[in-house]
This record gives sequence, C-alpha cells and structure tokens, in this order.
Amino acid sequence: MSNIVETIKTDLITAIENDKLVLPTLPEVALQVREIAESEDSAIADLVKVISNDTALSARLIRVCNSPLFRGSRAIENLNMAVSRLGMAYTSNLAMGLAMEQMFQATSDMVDKRLRATWQTSTEVAGICHVLAQHYTRLKPDQATLAGLVHLIGVLPILRYVEDKDIQISSIMLDNVIDELHPRIGSTILEKWDFPKELQSVPMEYANFQREAPSADYSDLVMVANLQLVAGTDHPWTEMDWNTISAFDRLGLDPNIDMSEEEDLNAQMEAAMALLQ
Repeated sequence: MSNIVETIKTDLITAIENDKLVLPTLPEVALQVREIAESEDSAIADLVKVISNDTALSARLIRVCNSPLFRGSRAIENLNMAVSRLGMAYTSNLAMGLAMEQMFQATSDMVDKRLRATWQTSTEVAGICHVLAQHYTRLKPDQATLAGLVHLIGVLPILRYVEDKDIQISSIMLDNVIDELHPRIGSTILEKWDFPKELQSVPMEYANFQREAPSADYSDLVMVANLQLVAGTDHPWTEMDWNTISAFDRLGLDPNIDMSEEEDLNAQMEAAMALLQ
C-alpha cells in the first residue's frame, strides 16, 4: 500500500513541476463578480445583476447582511440592499468564496465525503478569521474570510486524482499524501487564479508554526483560526507549546486563552461560521 502513496506523490509532484497538473477553475459567477469589482467603471447594479443569476448565492448574501455581524437598523430585504450595505469589495470577496462550494463535490462517496469535510473546515476557519481580523487587526475581514475559505484548496486536485484513477487507499495514507502536497498545490492554484500575493502564500504558510513576519498577516489569521478550531481536542497540534508560536503575539492574542470561552467573541465566531454553511 505504501507503494501506492509514493506513486500518487510522484505523479502529482511530476505534474506540478511540468505544469501539467489539472487545476480547478473558478466558478463562472466568481470570475464575473471579480471582473466587475476590479473595473473602475462598474456600479453596484452591475454586481447585483450578475449575482442575481445565482439564486442560492443571492439568498446567502442577504442572510449575511441580516446576521448579527452586519445587522443595521433596517432589515435587508433584497440583493440590491445587501450589496449596498456590504460594499462592492466585500460583496465580491464573499461571493467569490461562497461560490467555490460547488467545487467541493464528487461522484464517489469516499471522495465526496472528504471534499465536504474539507469545505466544512474551510468555512469554520473562515468564520473565525473574519472575527479575528475585525477585532484584533487592521486586515480586511472580507480578505480574511476568503483566506480561510481557500487555505485548503490544494486538497481538491489530490482528491480528484484519486477519484479519476479509482485508487483504493486507506484514510490514513490519503491523509499523508494530502498533508504533504496540498500546501504547495494550493499556492499554485491561487497564483493561477491571480489572487492577491498575500493570499497566495496562505496554503504554504498557515501551518508553518515557526514562521516570522514583520506584522500580522492573513497566514497568521488562518493559523490561529485553525488552532482555535482544534483547541480542546486530541488533534496533534494541541500537543505543541502555543507560547512559542509568534503569530499569537502579532495578533495581540494570549495563546493560553480559549476564545470559545469569551462569551461575546464566541457568539460572533459562531455567527460567522454559521453564515458560511
């Protein structure tokens, strides 16, 4: 069985190095949303027109606006009101991230289950990133949310490869392949998608617990969000001394405090995570 693991790794690494790895493409609505957001001539009406073609996405954005994170004095009743409240930049990043959910589906049960679990983790991390960015940094909460949603994007081509080749492999061995290869593949995907440089490095850096940086960045947010997610579990990361992880210092956070016990903060994190489900 270990030969299968090595074969998968060799095939994928060779494909990466020869620029022949089949990378996922952004959903059409995400591409359209980004194009409008980046155009100086675009207006809110243009963004509303594109998003309104996706009923599910429209409904989720309205729900986001009516959540405790964004709720104003008036209830948001339609997409135009939602985009006006969030702004074009925030709407485009959130819409782009949420549109990616459709990529995390497969035909075989094993791979489909894996993809859905990966998306679940991504949304939970994204929710925590949003709240951390809002409370502890000058980083943009919408970019922080997007960073959380894409930090595991490199898992996609690995699972697609296993599905396409109909490879029978144990969960433990598949985890081994994913852990080793997904960061590099993830950064390659985000580079291909022309994501901002500060997001391209997140898949490679979020689990580099000894990393140093001049100031708090999106990799720090995703790292700490992941750690918060596994706090109190038997995950291997909980066995590390979190006091040695400088990301906490850059964010101004005490690594010994479980944020889930901070009532107000926990309520916001729960709300943010629920929004993205």
